[in-house]
Amino acid sequence: MKVESILKGKGRNVETVQPDTSMVMVVHKLTTMGIGALVVSLDGTRVDGIVNERDVVRGLNKHGTMLMELHAKDVMSKGTPVCSPDDTLRRVMEEMTRTRNRHLPVVEDGKLCGLISIGDVVKNLVEEVELEVGVLRDAYISGRRPTVEQRS
Repeated sequence: MKVESILKGKGRNVETVQPDTSMVMVVHKLTTMGIGALVVSLDGTRVDGIVNERDVVRGLNKHGTMLMELHAKDVMSKGTPVCSPDDTLRRVMEEMTRTRNRHLPVVEDGKLCGLISIGDVVKNLVEEVELEVGVLRDAYISGRRPTVEQRS
C-alpha cells in the first residue's frame, strides 16, 4: 500500500501556519482542531518545519510560560523528514521509527500535498489485515484456496 491511498481516504488538506505565528495561536489551533501537528510554511506549499505536540512540551520545559511569547519558527522542528505519495507504508513506518516522528508531510514535485500521521498508517494497516482475514476466512469456509486477486 502507498501513501497515496491514505491521502485518497483522508484528503490532501494540510493545516499550516506561517513562521511568525504566535505560539498562543499554534496551541489554540492544535487544540481546537484536535490535531497533533502543524506544518510551518511561509507560502503554504514549501515545508519550512513542523510544530507538533512534542515541540510544545519541549518548549514549555525550556522556556516555561515564556513559550507563549515565542513564534512557531522558534519552536518548530527543522529538517523534518518528508515522504511522497508514491512511498510505501513500509518505508513511511521505517522513517517514522528511525526519526521518531509521528507526522510526515507529503511532498510532490517540491510542494506540500498532504500530511500523514502514525495513526493514519496504523488505521490503514488494520483495514488491510481485516480484509485479508476476511478473504482467508471465506476461503476456508468454502473449502477452497484463495487466489492472489482475492487477497489484494
